[in-house]
Amino acid sequence: MTEQDTAAAVEPAEGDLTPSVSVDGVEEDLDDETRDEADIAADYIEELLDICDLDGDIEIEERAGRVYLSVTDEGNALRVLAKPDTVTALQELTRIAVQAETGEFSRLILDVGGSRDARAEELQRLVDTAVERIEAGSATAALPPMSSYERKLVHDLVAEKGFNSESEGEGRDRHTVITR
Repeated sequence: MTEQDTAAAVEPAEGDLTPSVSVDGVEEDLDDETRDEADIAADYIEELLDICDLDGDIEIEERAGRVYLSVTDEGNALRVLAKPDTVTALQELTRIAVQAETGEFSRLILDVGGSRDARAEELQRLVDTAVERIEAGSATAALPPMSSYERKLVHDLVAEKGFNSESEGEGRDRHTVITR
């Protein structure tokens, strides 16, 4: 990507789907590596939206060295792409696109139409139910398999409630087990 392409990706033309870049809600320059990852991911998602003939706004944030890409719209046009399994697949495809361009593994997180917030609420309900089972006498409560990012969120939620958690299993079967 040339310097001119990078500038165009950060400063969108009117009506363009190219991202605004913010860190914790404040406009800032990202380091070159993060900017490359963010720009490649945003370009990939923008092309996908064009192919699907969908409108959306792309916002990029960087938190703790990880790129967060959010796609939003004014209406309900993104509802098909916002399904959890679809977002997970799009996230993996976007990570692969970034890796193919940069040669580096990408840990970016994709949110489409608020899907991450919806999933965080669902995870909170799962943790609440599991904690209730333990408080009712169960020694442990196992949650269904989920991604490493979701397990991290679960570990944080469990710790907030004063309980312990560990990830168990391998590959797609890796899940979280909660104990007192």
